[in-house]
Amino acid sequence: MALKSGRPDADSEGASGTGPEGTPAGASGAERGAGSLYRKVAADLREAITTGAFGEAGRLPAEGALAEQYGVSRGTVRQALAVLRSDGLVTSRRGTRRVVLGTARVQSFSELLSFTRWAYSMGEEPGGILDSMVRRPADAAEREQLRLEPGDEVYVMVRLRTLSGTPVMVERTIYPPRVGEIVAELPPDVVSHTEVLREHGILFTDADHTIDIVAANGDDARLLGCRRGGPLLRERRRTTDPTGTPVEWSQDRYLPGTVAFSVHNSLATSALSRHAREVD
Repeated sequence: MALKSGRPDADSEGASGTGPEGTPAGASGAERGAGSLYRKVAADLREAITTGAFGEAGRLPAEGALAEQYGVSRGTVRQALAVLRSDGLVTSRRGTRRVVLGTARVQSFSELLSFTRWAYSMGEEPGGILDSMVRRPADAAEREQLRLEPGDEVYVMVRLRTLSGTPVMVERTIYPPRVGEIVAELPPDVVSHTEVLREHGILFTDADHTIDIVAANGDDARLLGCRRGGPLLRERRRTTDPTGTPVEWSQDRYLPGTVAFSVHNSLATSALSRHAREVD
């Protein structure tokens, strides 16, 4: 990878104690089979939704019809629909069939996946085109985010990311020196930096995300083929390793309609509910 002088990806391992398809270790063959069935149904419905089989804001068939179509129980169908709901692909209203929310590819924040692994999980072919790699002194914000000292340098990478050959996102990642030195030596056509960094013992285990809308700048317009000043979905992310040490500060800008993000919240794990239980 060519490196210029200048001036001022996340994977998660499977949880321990689980078996194939996320079933508990030691689960019976029937339990594992049931887990595999609902995931297969969810995958088939996800593909149908993303290819527009049900149309925008269309309705899925009733649970009974889906159970008959796939030759499974209604319980299995409900599990599959719960997966689609958590992914933000459908919504559920009491007394009505599930309504399709849209066809954008959904990325869940319930687990930390690199762009490459997420793309493969959706049946897409991920790609990366390096635009620039610059080493320069870190500014005040970068030192704060990456816990660097005054005078420390950072590596700033800009890449165009594609799904099955279609431009989707401009990736701007700032690495601390120990990580950037490795990335800077990689060939420019390497798709996954996260996998290579893992081989060097650098793990991406925790991340904080901030989502907002920004206007496309000149580089965004050039790389994505969009209108300068047009809206882009921005995800800002700081990722740390198992020790809590920052390993990247990234800003990804997506074309509208190419991706959606889903977040699962639970009252059971909130500070408010814990306090309520303590009071009770």
